[in-house]
Amino acid sequence: MTHIASSAMNRRTFLRASGAALALPFLDAMRPVFGKAPEEPRRMISICTNLGVLERYFFPTQTGRDYVLTPYLEALKDFREQFTVLSGTSHGDVTGGHSAEATFLTAAPHPGTASFRNSISLDQFAAERIGHLTRVPALPLVVSKSGNQSLSFTSTGVMLPAERSAAQVFKALFVAGDAASVQKQVDQLRTGRSILDVVAGRAAALQKQVGNADRERLDQYFTSVREVERRLLIAEEWERKPKAKIDAPAPKDGEYLLEKLGAMYDLAHLAFTTDSTRLVTLLIKLDGFSEHIPGVATDAHNLSHHVNREDKLKELMNLELAEFQQLNGLLTKLQSSKEGEKSLLDRTQVLYGSNLGNGNNHDTKNLPVLLAGGGFKHGQHLAFDKTNNYPLPNLFVSMLQRMGIEAARFASSKGTLRGLETAG
Repeated sequence: MTHIASSAMNRRTFLRASGAALALPFLDAMRPVFGKAPEEPRRMISICTNLGVLERYFFPTQTGRDYVLTPYLEALKDFREQFTVLSGTSHGDVTGGHSAEATFLTAAPHPGTASFRNSISLDQFAAERIGHLTRVPALPLVVSKSGNQSLSFTSTGVMLPAERSAAQVFKALFVAGDAASVQKQVDQLRTGRSILDVVAGRAAALQKQVGNADRERLDQYFTSVREVERRLLIAEEWERKPKAKIDAPAPKDGEYLLEKLGAMYDLAHLAFTTDSTRLVTLLIKLDGFSEHIPGVATDAHNLSHHVNREDKLKELMNLELAEFQQLNGLLTKLQSSKEGEKSLLDRTQVLYGSNLGNGNNHDTKNLPVLLAGGGFKHGQHLAFDKTNNYPLPNLFVSMLQRMGIEAARFASSKGTLRGLETAG
């Protein structure tokens, strides 16, 4: 270390140049030299895929720690000891089939009825208590064909619209300056000039000032920034290219689910790395998606009503497996990013599940739920009663407490989740 060692670098240090401002990841150089170092922040991303998950390919048949990985969990095999699978849980009074999308993180009873009123979501409950610590209190995202439906709701039950444009999120988080400067930087990105090119001189100087571990973290971070830029530029380039002229009737309009999902996961990773936010929600609204997914030729919503036809089940398995492979990519990025002595995955709770236990009949019981990372003792299948379900909000209480938030109850919870313990 050089002179930076004499006084800790500010946690909110930015690299600034010509309209670009890039927040830095947590570095050893940001730790106070004297006194007790503050605990590194804890984070949470809550993900809901809206059409359920095929039970036969997700839930293990064995309970406890010695379960056999199912096909979907096999996609996450490198993280077996870093996630917990839950079966037999649900929101007790949540009915209404697809309308339950709005209650995945609220557990408000009877969505879809005339008298329904939503309640506060898990992320917004946390944001009211820790949102002031970051530039963005909470970040609602959605992958969808259209619309800005969200998992996030205020204390009065008002939906906070989600952002479905990865490019807009990136610009909001990582491009700063007046309107003209921002537009100039966006134009430069479109011509292939990275934000890192703009701040290159200062980045090089910073890397000379920090130790080897910090240099490695900066290298990983800069690589992630360029990867996100690459994804966004590819997507925008397709928008600008002229379309082929054909005489055939128009096929079903399709967008690319996996690219959109990967881009949102990359953005969440960057937002966490820079401590721009500590709370992210992502609704994966599958309706209408089918194209550019290997082994899938039918609309996802149609597939969810498979009526046990083996051809539809095979396609649906391919689609859902692709989702889990994308989730593996997020876990890999979080694991590879270091924050202090821990990985970002150790400090980030990754909740993945669905508002439907069975998309075929719109059942809202026995929800597929997986929790990864976040400082818990994982590597197990916690199996509860599939007939008389255990309250899923108990998990939410455990998650809030692990975030350092004082909460004895949330929604219809009865306490914390039985069987889930915190790591040392």
